[in-house]
Amino acid sequence: MSASNLEPGAGNDRFNAEAATWDSNPFVRARSLEAWKAIQARVPALFGADSAQAKPDVLDIGCGTGLLSLEVAPFANRLVAIDAAEGMIRVLSSKLESPSTPQNIHPLAILLEDPEDERLPPADEAAPHGPRLKYDLIISNLVLHHIKDVKSVLTTMFGCLKQGGVVALTDFEDFGPEAKRFHPEAKMAGVEHHGIGREWMAGLMKKVGFKDFKVEVEWEHPKLVEKYPGEFKNGKPAAGQGDLMTFTYVLCFGRRE
Repeated sequence: MSASNLEPGAGNDRFNAEAATWDSNPFVRARSLEAWKAIQARVPALFGADSAQAKPDVLDIGCGTGLLSLEVAPFANRLVAIDAAEGMIRVLSSKLESPSTPQNIHPLAILLEDPEDERLPPADEAAPHGPRLKYDLIISNLVLHHIKDVKSVLTTMFGCLKQGGVVALTDFEDFGPEAKRFHPEAKMAGVEHHGIGREWMAGLMKKVGFKDFKVEVEWEHPKLVEKYPGEFKNGKPAAGQGDLMTFTYVLCFGRRE
């Protein structure tokens, strides 16, 4: 899962440029796996071992190159993976050409603003212009902090859920001024928030209409950060540069009744 921006602009330019090498960063892979563990722990009923249980329909918003999508897909009925950065979707699509990858992933390069966007899969394949598919679970990882109007995106997510469907959204926490160090100065384009504040996010989820909402810290992870703004040339550290800093990560959970 990438942190790809859901809004057009410089953020997407950056992610398009980095798409081909995105998966080579071990930190990117590690945080995707941590997100997957947290999602499974939060919604175990959707990923049970009971073979009689219907598999969930899943929407991954800001899927990037599909690191998280590919973990979730074997447990899903259908998984629609969307990202506004076309470069990221091209990389994911190339992965799906291999017969060893899950074939139930539907990648889309779109900016999602409408739950009834006709580019989304229909609820009924026999009625391609009818209502759009609704989801049991919506996920995103390290996406929310790139969105200026988080309430608007939460409203769109709410409209994409089935009754009883849930969101499980993961991002780093805004724990104060030091959280800004998560991004090097060269990669601030498209960063709208320096993490997700727990009380702020819970308030937005309540306003949108989510029930049983919780915004809680689920894991922590060390990250190499700049000692001073601009230390990393092009955002990449050289040998001996940077400080190792631990960041906390929240999972934002909510249910549509």
